[in-house]
Amino acid sequence: MPASSLLADQSNKSESYHKPKKEIQEWFTLERRYSFIGSNHTYDKSNIKTIYRAKAPLRLGLAGGGTDISPYSDLYGGAVLNAAINMYAFASIQPRTDGMIEIISTDFSENLLIQSSKSLDINGNLILLKGIYNKIVKDFTKKPLSFTLITDTNVPICSGLGTSSAITVAVIGAFVEWLKLPLGEYEVAHLAFEIERKELGLAGGKQDQYAAAFGGFNFMEFYKDDEVLINPLRIKEDYILELENNLLLFFTGKSRFSAEIIEKQVKAMKSDEGTVEYMHKMKDAAFEMKKLLLKGRLDELGELLDVIWKYKKNTGENVSTDFIDEIYTTARESGAIGGKVSGAGGGGFMFFYCPGNNKYKVIQNLSKFKGDIRRFEFIKEGLITWET
Repeated sequence: MPASSLLADQSNKSESYHKPKKEIQEWFTLERRYSFIGSNHTYDKSNIKTIYRAKAPLRLGLAGGGTDISPYSDLYGGAVLNAAINMYAFASIQPRTDGMIEIISTDFSENLLIQSSKSLDINGNLILLKGIYNKIVKDFTKKPLSFTLITDTNVPICSGLGTSSAITVAVIGAFVEWLKLPLGEYEVAHLAFEIERKELGLAGGKQDQYAAAFGGFNFMEFYKDDEVLINPLRIKEDYILELENNLLLFFTGKSRFSAEIIEKQVKAMKSDEGTVEYMHKMKDAAFEMKKLLLKGRLDELGELLDVIWKYKKNTGENVSTDFIDEIYTTARESGAIGGKVSGAGGGGFMFFYCPGNNKYKVIQNLSKFKGDIRRFEFIKEGLITWET
């Protein structure tokens, strides 16, 4: 799911759509991101104490990414192996009594204060958050709601970890907590998919919504008519800890809007048999990686990542760049035996498998690219909601 869709109206592909703003590329300091909150509004929330919160994890796409995108998944069936990590999208909803809706996205330093209605216009900024509200009212409450919604993530935006879908799942989770909606993991994930892909027409696949809702290591299968099978994997703790130790997560410092990459990939699927063949190979690799992971053959898994990355580069334009290729070559020459870009490609996060203690030399040699090494852990929990 392209994080850019959180704010931008993609029907107008201006230069700013193709080239992320400088603020996005450089990422916001926490002080800058939060400094604007409440600066334009004086509404006194002291008479309503309850806040409904949710958090949903981001994910590493280990294998099969792209085969969850239509039309491939509809025609051939898709298969994806991914894992939730301890980086999150957060959402907080505080009911109001003044008939207003306030929406605040701290990641983009955007806010909105408008009169509540049953349907918000889907234009300009914050279209994803508006679309979630519209769907909640349309399918559940049948009447307008008044509230303040704040969303946040603790990673750079447009970075390939499934951020926008995690935001969607977290916001739905906060509404579920507030309105006591009878939705489980499958229902939340499917609702997020419907909002992003069908209601708003945003380009992307299906894996991110389910990864955020379920958490853990999952082998996911995707078929026509939106049929999705989630197979949680029971992996020995030692295997998980060693994989976690050997995977190096590196932020390239260059965010990217993935919608255009995905759209070109879809076009290639429809017109280029070669692209489809590489998609078949990526799906087969997902099955192979599941077997290697369950058996603890982690170095072979690392080598398979290298093969998958070569397949991935042949599925669409701009999946890689000269800068990404240079980073990848440096990591390989420093001791990594495989890796890939996370998500659609073009920038954002990359991860590398470094056997033994090779990661320390890889870290040292990647420092010249002025990126950011991010420590992470795999987690079992998916969407979590609570009230305070």
